[in-house]
Amino acid sequence: MAAPGNNVDVEVTFNQIITEKLCHEHLQGLKTFTTALRNDQFRESVAEETFSALSRVLSRLQEDLQTSIAEGRKPQPVLLQLTAECFRCQRNACVQNTRNQDVIRRLGFINISLKLVKQLLSASMDSRYEPLRCGIQFLGNVAAGNQMSKDDVWQLVRPNLFLQLLNVDDVKTVDYASMVLHTCLDEAKVEELSQSQNIQVALRVMELCKTHHDLDWTFLIAIQHFFKSPALMERMYCEMCHKDRVSLLELVLAQIEMSGSDECGVSPGVARFLADCFQNSCGAVLKLSTDACASDDEEALTVITLLNVLCEMTSGSRQFLFLQDRPELLAATVELLEQVHAVGKVRKNVFSSEQNFSSTGDSSDSPVIGFKARLIRLIGNLCHKNPNNQNKVRELDGLPLILDNCNIDSNNPFICQWAVFAIRNLLEENAQNQELVASLKREGPVDYSALRELGFQVEERDGSLLLKPVRKDS
Repeated sequence: MAAPGNNVDVEVTFNQIITEKLCHEHLQGLKTFTTALRNDQFRESVAEETFSALSRVLSRLQEDLQTSIAEGRKPQPVLLQLTAECFRCQRNACVQNTRNQDVIRRLGFINISLKLVKQLLSASMDSRYEPLRCGIQFLGNVAAGNQMSKDDVWQLVRPNLFLQLLNVDDVKTVDYASMVLHTCLDEAKVEELSQSQNIQVALRVMELCKTHHDLDWTFLIAIQHFFKSPALMERMYCEMCHKDRVSLLELVLAQIEMSGSDECGVSPGVARFLADCFQNSCGAVLKLSTDACASDDEEALTVITLLNVLCEMTSGSRQFLFLQDRPELLAATVELLEQVHAVGKVRKNVFSSEQNFSSTGDSSDSPVIGFKARLIRLIGNLCHKNPNNQNKVRELDGLPLILDNCNIDSNNPFICQWAVFAIRNLLEENAQNQELVASLKREGPVDYSALRELGFQVEERDGSLLLKPVRKDS
């Protein structure tokens, strides 16, 4: 057949496919049309009557496939090949062409295509994957940038068909299905996913983020859509086991770290929810001090990861500055620091201070390593230029507690530096806190070089400590 420079040649081929026994000559005719649709000018010139004929081709293929499956026969290879090629025609026709998208939607291509997709999913042969992939790509292209098509695809695919496609044992199919889901999502549709009948789709996306690191679309769905929805994040978190919660939190943490001071896409509502989770469950980490086998305690690992996230959220990012206005978060953090510091002193456990930097054991891999230092870091972050929080820490006896951690500890690398940071933020422009530190009596070895780095020197006088500013020329 000649290249489809006019619609007559194309429609002749289509009529042959509709009326004749399927053969490879028909496949070649469709391939020629598919190739021609890559050209912008040709794509613009295709008449609606041609698409109408193509829809009849698609219907014929759908009916033949339905008959084969109903009769328990394997579909002929040429039927599957023609189905894949027909999907390619539709896919190419929709590329950056709103007019074609609208025509194709109006002619019922989405409905017929989804019938074929469902039939292909019900088949058991490996040869189904090529047409299945092409069909899903078409759904993505017809929805791209076209709100009416997005809505149609969403209504027809969610939630069961999306869930089926995301569970297919074919990575490319899953990747294309993720692309369609990403294309369709908006704020309202994300909220729909938080409903009980749809939540499994969101949970499956997060599972794929954990198990298939090479699927970019699932990460984009999480970052660009899920992290903006407090309702969905809360529902997913509640439905997850602790191990999956850790994976979710690690993805949130990575996104915040990559974004730096820029907007990271995590909504304030999500940050509030995670702060609540930490406040409500942070005591679970204390189990690690009593059970020799508790290092794998999943609830405690969740608390540790929550702390990591909160440390990053409060590290100078304006979008999470409101977390300073949560005195209950600060109080929970100071109380937990007091508890882990105390149990570490009572007997040797994972929270005890160590000065063994030459150890070659597995302790360096423990998730508890650095936990006290990060608690102090969070306190310092929450008190930065915040008089209310500075005073709150003083009222909670947090200043002596932090000063008592100004010692080298191999279980908490950089704890001295974080203590210096926290004390600086607690003393800055706060006379009462400065007076308190000056009045403290020494009750153990403290490295006062930390305070010197802040611009203060400590003199011992009659058993008490006198805090003085360091002269610039000293």
